[in-house]
Amino acid sequence: MYNVSASEESERMSLYKKTSAVTNIPWYYFAAIDQYERQIHDEIPEGRVTAIQPDPLFWRGVNEPSMFFPDGWGASGNDDAKAEMTNDEDILWSLGNYIKSYGTTKDDIRIALWNYYKRDLTVQTIMNTAQVFKKFQTVSLTDRDFPLPLEANYSYNNTWGDVRGFGGRRIHEGTDIFANYGVPVKSTTYGVVEMKGWNKYGGWRIGIRDIYNIYHYYAHLNGFKDGIKVGDVVKPGDVIGSVGATGYGPPGTSGKFPPHLHYGMYKDNGEHEWSFDPYPYLKKWEKLARKSQ
Repeated sequence: MYNVSASEESERMSLYKKTSAVTNIPWYYFAAIDQYERQIHDEIPEGRVTAIQPDPLFWRGVNEPSMFFPDGWGASGNDDAKAEMTNDEDILWSLGNYIKSYGTTKDDIRIALWNYYKRDLTVQTIMNTAQVFKKFQTVSLTDRDFPLPLEANYSYNNTWGDVRGFGGRRIHEGTDIFANYGVPVKSTTYGVVEMKGWNKYGGWRIGIRDIYNIYHYYAHLNGFKDGIKVGDVVKPGDVIGSVGATGYGPPGTSGKFPPHLHYGMYKDNGEHEWSFDPYPYLKKWEKLARKSQ
């Protein structure tokens, strides 16, 4: 995650909105594409404020006709008449023209993104992030929250990587937070509900994809918040369910272990997704939540 100054953020928003005005593609899609690429590259190129790095094939095309990039899409987005693959305005203008060639509806944009990235998870992540930016009308969304109320009776230790026997020999991909049945479970982040339902091992569980290409997994729930559904945009502190002990059997199986929240985090780098230890983040968010009381 990059540290971004207020002035850089303002400059980025100006670029997104300028490109939106001339392409009719809503600004939050450009912001979401940029946000996605900020997570898959090690650093922003020098002299740039966006992180989008087009493939040379997209920019220049090929000698032989190509289904997606026949002649290349690189074009000048400012007044210098130069199509520079290192210029933010040129990149956004060229990408906007490419997307617009498919149309400007949500489905059109989804198809354009798939043909650009050719990866389902990438497209879903960008579309989710766009909906978050649309709802909150900003890209400055850095708040976080602890997943349980601080006044609840809870306890947790670093259990990531521990051996698990249920469901075959495997490691524990998360942190278990023990609490009483029915304690509210909250979203820790801004994001979109990507999955909701039953799993043989996880019981009633819900998954939220945030704007940093991270999937947050909440398992063994007693139940869900009324009305919450896949596609909902959530923010830190929104209640999504409650602590339970469900799982390890058909739907409704419960009580084979003490009630607790299994909280997992998975990072996507544009090629692979993997589990990482959520414990340090939970400790940080817990501390921040106590300071804000």
